[in-house]
Amino acid sequence: MGLFDRLKRGLKKTSQVLKTDVRDLFKNGEILTDDHLAEFEKRLIESDMGVAASMEIVEELRKKHRGRTVDLSEIWKTVRDKLVELLKGDEGVNWDPNDELSPLNMAQQGPTVILVAGVNGVGKTTSIAKLANLLHQAGKKVVLAAGDTFRAAAVEQLTMWSERIGCDIVTKPSGTDPASVAFSGCERALETGADVVIIDTAGRLQTQKNLMLELEKIYRVIGKKVPGGPHESLLVLDATTGQNGVNQAEVFSEIIDSTGLILAKLDGTAKGGIVIAIRKKMGIPVKYVGVGEQIDDLQLFDPEQFADALIAE
Repeated sequence: MGLFDRLKRGLKKTSQVLKTDVRDLFKNGEILTDDHLAEFEKRLIESDMGVAASMEIVEELRKKHRGRTVDLSEIWKTVRDKLVELLKGDEGVNWDPNDELSPLNMAQQGPTVILVAGVNGVGKTTSIAKLANLLHQAGKKVVLAAGDTFRAAAVEQLTMWSERIGCDIVTKPSGTDPASVAFSGCERALETGADVVIIDTAGRLQTQKNLMLELEKIYRVIGKKVPGGPHESLLVLDATTGQNGVNQAEVFSEIIDSTGLILAKLDGTAKGGIVIAIRKKMGIPVKYVGVGEQIDDLQLFDPEQFADALIAE
């Protein structure tokens, strides 16, 4: 299955929410009214696009189509083009859709340090493994640092993935200071000439002050060991959490200065519109999406493809 087909499959539930009864709402040959647009706005909000983004999409439809005869193909083209604009954001998205590593800010010298954060249960550990595999397949030497030392299962899972992928991993006993693991991971990468070190972090509730302080400490330790690091601070969000994901993004980004998002479990939700809501509110680009449970199911986020898959038949 090709990348677009996997994305289309992953967004199927969200697409169904958008398209259910839309042909009854927008009928070819009828005049498009404010009542039609109000109903469509409700449908957009149901997909968790957020009120602000939904209003922008509907306003675009109002400007171009209100009072005119409905042409469904033109309606969907307007929706699609506006989605792409919203997803690219004010600064645009400048990575190469043919290069899966292009969204990553790679260090000019020495190892690239990627810090990964997210609350428990969002698919963080699996997303790290998928990202490591993506880098490994591209010929990069990768070191993993199992910094979620408060969950033995997370360390075990990441160790299992490292063996399967064929990359190095740094672990320490349960309860070890996560900043110590981050330091050792960077040290191992420097010693072995690794291209990338990916650091897992604890995922307890983001409302806990000690976790926030812990993340700040990790951030400082990385910067001391590898100048310029972390080069990427990625936040993993669970697409099925809907608007709660926006709250998570806001809180974590204040601590780790998030450079991008990985949206996991996109294939299991009818709330895929959360991508648009986060992009609109936070201005943080989505860099990768998880569209399945296999190791190669982490996909480069391409706004054009995403919009096409969202409204595809």
